Parts: sequence; C-alpha cells; structure tokens
Amino acid sequence: MKLIYGTGNPGKFSMMKEALKELDVELLSLRDLPAVQEEPEETGRTPLENARQKAEFYYSIFKMPVFSCDSGMYIEGLPEEEQPGVHVRNVGGRRLSDAEMTAYYAGIAHRLGGRCMAEYRNAICLILDENRRYEHYGPDISGVRFYLVDKPVQQKEEGFPLDPISVDVDNGKYFTQLEGQQSIFEKSEGIVRFFRNALGI
Repeated sequence: MKLIYGTGNPGKFSMMKEALKELDVELLSLRDLPAVQEEPEETGRTPLENARQKAEFYYSIFKMPVFSCDSGMYIEGLPEEEQPGVHVRNVGGRRLSDAEMTAYYAGIAHRLGGRCMAEYRNAICLILDENRRYEHYGPDISGVRFYLVDKPVQQKEEGFPLDPISVDVDNGKYFTQLEGQQSIFEKSEGIVRFFRNALGI
C-alpha cells in the first residue's frame, strides 16, 4: 500500500522509512508528489493537534492515505511559560534557522548549569480515507530522555539542529555520534505497532 508521510523534513522521512521497512508499505515523501505551494497550519497547542492539522491538510490535497507526526520538547527546570512545547523552532514570533536553533537551546542549557534533561513527546495522525482515521499520542512513540548541553559539536545531518547539543544519558555520546536515530525522535517499536494495528498487517 502507498502511504504519504506528510513532512518536508528529509531527515525525518529517512528515519521513518527505516523504522517502517519491515511493513508492506511504500512510503512516499512530499518530493515524490506534485509540488504543494502552501504550507499546512500548525496552530495546535499539543503535538496531536498539529499532527492532525498536517494530515488533514495533505489528505485534502492528495486524497490518498497520509500521516503526519508532530513533537513537543519539554525541558526540566525551565518555567512553564518558557517551555518550547510544539514551538521548538519558533521563538519570539520568528522561525529559527538550524544554526540559530542550536545556539538558542545551547543558551538555555548554559542558563540551567551547562546541562539539562529534555524529552520529546510525539503524536501521529493517520488518515486512510474519509471514514478511517487513527491517532496516537503517548510515551511508546516518544523519544527517550536526553541531556541538552551548552557545548555543541558539528552538525552531521540537516534537519536535526539539536543533535549537536543533545547527549545520550546512558553512554554520554552526542546524538551526532550515534549510529541510529529511531531512539532520538521516535521509538520505532511503538510506531510499527501503531501502523500494524491501524492497517491490520
């Protein structure tokens, strides 16, 4: 079955393709389809609301099975009003570049003593047709807890601007030094289970 992943981020698409390789689905990226001029709105207050908005947007255009994901980042020690949540890339009313994003969150880590605990909370919305929709927002598809630090290393892959300041809690390695990325953004077992249940495969 053909399935569109509604994301413009090539890094996230590659990661999802790897996570779903054992399933009998042909994952399509937005680059495989006719160009879409508009961008979906992301005005939700939670990752699930944003995932739903994006999936509905792409389904309305392509009229074929599509899913979208969204994440919120939460940092221990940061006041509630400063939590990035679903606005990880948008700060002070403007969208940050990769370099600006790395610098901004390195600054937060510096403010919190050079290192702070963080986690992504992820959601997914899958629309198969007008009558079948599946959604999930839970820890089984969310990222592991990790440290944000104030000393960046060189970025390895475009689209993951926080990897140069993200450190694995267990082994102390920067995310840029890790082989796989499933554990960073999404736990692949939970994602695979979601699709198996939704698609009946």
